[in-house]
Amino acid sequence: MSILNKANVFRRIVTHNLTKNIGSSQNNQIIDLTQKIEIKRILISRPNHRLGNLLLITPLVQDVVAAFPACKIDLFVKGGLAPIVFKNYPNINYIIELPKKPFKNLIGYFKVWVKIKQQKYDIVINVDKNSSSGRLSAQFADAKYKFFGEDDEAMKLEHIDYVHIAKYPVYEFRHFLTKLGFAKNDNPIPPLDLKLSSLEIKEGHKIIQELVKNDKKTICIFTYATSDKCYSESWWEEFYERLLTEYQDYNIIEILPVENISQISFKALTFYSKDIREIGSVIANTEIFIGADSGIMHLASSVLTPTVGLFSRANLKTYEPYNNNNNNNNSVAINTNTGDKEDWIKIINKALLRF
Repeated sequence: MSILNKANVFRRIVTHNLTKNIGSSQNNQIIDLTQKIEIKRILISRPNHRLGNLLLITPLVQDVVAAFPACKIDLFVKGGLAPIVFKNYPNINYIIELPKKPFKNLIGYFKVWVKIKQQKYDIVINVDKNSSSGRLSAQFADAKYKFFGEDDEAMKLEHIDYVHIAKYPVYEFRHFLTKLGFAKNDNPIPPLDLKLSSLEIKEGHKIIQELVKNDKKTICIFTYATSDKCYSESWWEEFYERLLTEYQDYNIIEILPVENISQISFKALTFYSKDIREIGSVIANTEIFIGADSGIMHLASSVLTPTVGLFSRANLKTYEPYNNNNNNNNSVAINTNTGDKEDWIKIINKALLRF
């Protein structure tokens, strides 16, 4: 481990210990319900650079906009993906980007905190209760009302899907609004949404046609994932052969990761791009996406394509895809530690509406 990596690990430990109690007294915030509450400026804090984690806050952003259509939202994030993900969200005002490697850009790192302090917000929302930078930003921001993202045991009992990482911030935001005197909101949680334009979807269709050169429907697979979420080449080889047998009347294309790696040795038609929205447009023109828990799996969800997530970890309920096909929940997570390939094919057939 390099000196910089060691310093980063040390920084995380120190900042976590320093910030773990920030916001613990949020329930004691004084709220004067006799005063008219106007919500115009909102800060949503999710200082993470990963594609999946950014896509997973799109339901919250949609819910905030639904509650306050004229509001302006600033996003506190990390890295440079957020402008791409939120390109077609007109309520997004500023995207405040924390450098991915703060020790290599200390000036830029401190400028971010100055920029947050210079703004005045009506509400600041920290999405991830375990994020030290998120909790610190909520504390640091000049805001009338602050939500730090603490778990609510009563809310857990009320909503069986509360543990989902994209859903609990929405439930907590709605609950917080009731404390401000707003009516309770029981509408369905919005889906992940990249908000592709009609032109982008049309371009994705063109790419698919150039790849397959036929009129058959197309299944999309993604065979890569990080760390132990990535299934072995032998696992994917066997599963791919089973998919070929079952879906002879479909094309199968493989979306390649930025690393240009294939766990099936490039045996399928492949599509490679570093453009997130272009990848999304291609997936949007397929009948179903099948892949392990990854940012690309969440990208598939966000373009409203039925998504089958393959999970070997015990975090299925936290990250499973949901509500992706015009609110018809044809998306599902498969626990690959149980059942066999025949069981999984039945689940995929159900998501494809093939009974």
